[in-house]
Amino acid sequence: MVSILKNPALSLLLLVAILVAPIPPSDAITMKQRITTACAVGGITCAASCIKIISTGDECLVERLGKFHRSLGPGLHLIFPPFETISFQDTLREQVLEINPQECFTADNAPLTADAIVYMRITNMKDACYKVFNLRNAVMNLCLTHIREGVGRLTLEDSFSSRGELKRSLLTSLNQVCHEWGVEITRVEIQSLQPSPEIMRALESQISAERKKRATILTSEGEKTKLINEAEGRAASVLRSSEAEKQSIILASQAEAERQRLEAMGIQLALQTLARTIMKFDGDSKNPTSAADAMQGAIEFLGMVRHLETQSKFSQAEGAKYLILPTSHEGLNGLKQKFLN
Repeated sequence: MVSILKNPALSLLLLVAILVAPIPPSDAITMKQRITTACAVGGITCAASCIKIISTGDECLVERLGKFHRSLGPGLHLIFPPFETISFQDTLREQVLEINPQECFTADNAPLTADAIVYMRITNMKDACYKVFNLRNAVMNLCLTHIREGVGRLTLEDSFSSRGELKRSLLTSLNQVCHEWGVEITRVEIQSLQPSPEIMRALESQISAERKKRATILTSEGEKTKLINEAEGRAASVLRSSEAEKQSIILASQAEAERQRLEAMGIQLALQTLARTIMKFDGDSKNPTSAADAMQGAIEFLGMVRHLETQSKFSQAEGAKYLILPTSHEGLNGLKQKFLN
């Protein structure tokens, strides 16, 4: 009943049917009532057809005598049929448009099956109605074309890593066209880029070979690093050993030099003491010993003492059979005579 009241043609037919309906003679008195009822029904029908309620987020366009007249926003509005009609009505909210899977070819002629989801919003209802016929179909076909074009600029390897770049390219190119239609493309999401089964098997074989290759390279690099570290360790060890030996030799040489210096100082002190002793014993004689003779005597005496110490060490050595003693007149007797005199 509501649909009949909203349609002016059906309402007019209902009114005519009520008026021309056969009236029995017994009901002739109610003819006036029927006419009143028909007029009321016609008035209600015309009033109902003039009322248009638009929901929040929607908008519709009104044509008067086939020409755009005005747009209606959310709320209650009056139109005047049959002079005014609703030509187009749609929502201003964001809409989702699913793109069916389609076959594309990459730049290296590899077949791919691509599908996407487009998020769109109508920004100008008048342009969406009068500048394009069947807006959804137009946006869908445009998106299919641009997806093929975008995939065709990529190679098979790039299609796996450049999905974000492809989405940005599609968003820019679609908005350049859809802006004239009063539509804004807010997002484009690539759901899948699926190669053919033959290409998938080839890719799996290639990926497996690449992984083995990388594993081999990493193993060889690890072995190389290990050998380098071992060689550097050996070189550092040898260098440190050499440095340690060098320091040891230097310290030993310094110790030997210090020992010899101290020994020389001891010998010098001993010689001076002996020389002074000799000169002291000969100081009261008629022929005192000179300093040079005293030093020479001290040297001979000290040399003889060292010679005897050496012979003592030889005599204590295992297997020693001979001792070497001085036999010249400058030996023990000579020294004894020199000191006694």
